Amino acid sequence: MNTCKPLPYLTGYPAALIAQVRQLIAQDKVAELLRKRYPDSHDIRTDKALYDYVQDIKNEYMRNAGQLSKVMFDNKLHVLRNALGTHTTHSRVQGLNLKAKKEIRIASLFKDTPPEFLRMITVHELAHMKQREHDKAFYQLCTHMEPDYGQLEFDLRVYLSYRDAGGGKLWGGVDAGLNGAE
Repeated sequence: MNTCKPLPYLTGYPAALIAQVRQLIAQDKVAELLRKRYPDSHDIRTDKALYDYVQDIKNEYMRNAGQLSKVMFDNKLHVLRNALGTHTTHSRVQGLNLKAKKEIRIASLFKDTPPEFLRMITVHELAHMKQREHDKAFYQLCTHMEPDYGQLEFDLRVYLSYRDAGGGKLWGGVDAGLNGAE
């Protein structure tokens, strides 16, 4: 694994923490630590199952946020471009009414991750339905929906750094790499 490479997923974290992660990658201990903390992957494999999953979380925490028209795994989202998921709103005029369609797309990488990582990215994208910017209110909403949000986001970033350094998939199917479709 390439351990000298920058760790772009950890930008903004303290240098000492980044150094610890770099050392764990160099010692090939990241996989063991993450598998111990998150032993299993989830069983959500279809866009329909993903839609139902996201809708359940939305209904529990954000009933008044409007209806989602589409939720799907997207193999065109490449995590190296910092797109783990997207949220979009499409508005169009229909007669005298303005119709808004809200979509959430989640990188296909999340088909083969622990349920905690899928929940973290789902909560993140749902929070964008109320808070556009990554500000204090945004992270408060994420933490309201998932109390371990901060730790899960960090652990996911460690996993992505491990993969970026040449590590393989830890859960699920065949390894396709981070640069291509997951």
